Amino acid sequence: MKKIIHLSDLHIGYRNCGKNFRTIIDNIAFLKRPASNYIIVITGDLEENANDPLIAEEAMESVARLGSLGYNVLLVPGNHDYGTGSMGNPDCVPVFKERFYKNPGVVFPKLDIIEGVAFIGLDSTAEELHWHDRIFSEGELGDAQLDRLKELLDGGSLDGLKKVVYMHHHPFDFKLWRHLRDSEKLQEVIENRIDMLLFGHYHRNKTTVGRVYHGVWGIPRCYNAGSSTHKNGNTGYHRVIDLSHPDPRMDYDGMFI
Repeated sequence: MKKIIHLSDLHIGYRNCGKNFRTIIDNIAFLKRPASNYIIVITGDLEENANDPLIAEEAMESVARLGSLGYNVLLVPGNHDYGTGSMGNPDCVPVFKERFYKNPGVVFPKLDIIEGVAFIGLDSTAEELHWHDRIFSEGELGDAQLDRLKELLDGGSLDGLKKVVYMHHHPFDFKLWRHLRDSEKLQEVIENRIDMLLFGHYHRNKTTVGRVYHGVWGIPRCYNAGSSTHKNGNTGYHRVIDLSHPDPRMDYDGMFI
């Protein structure tokens, strides 16, 4: 079973975040070989401002470099990937999908099954792009996406597989203007049914307590990566996770920056 490297909130285009991500890539390429042993999961906010084509190009090129080095990269969008972060732009949705999936018609949940692990990517941002609620940094999965997720978990096709759900918004953080609006509905769908939940969005947890939520909703491993590129000095973890080992104490921070 491949090991997972969890990154989040790269914010390429903000100050030195792009440079920091290039350092992360260099260090992953040096320390984690062969690349075929790893899957890199990025839980959103790759870009600082998706409306800026230069920033978008830099983010795409950096992710593509990981692929050229042989790493399998899975990712989902964050609120900054569909606009400025505080003001969403619906036009950015198909552009992001074309840029990073090569398919503007991708529908979430996005399922990838790799060596006994079902990776289920969710879009926690697109439902917040309606005219009446496209501001601030809240997230929402929406009933349609949650219904598809439930059908996926109920259908039996994932039986016997490890199940990893990854998304951008913090499902356990209820701070005004940053929370996942339908977190309770998500809980109803995934409680006691998956092996790991990965997310980001909230950078400012200074201690391990704020980044690890093991056991919440009956999920053995729950990780918030913070800002992997340390936006505004907020230290984020670069976790290396081995799902073949049942004890999350075997997971560690790769410290790639």
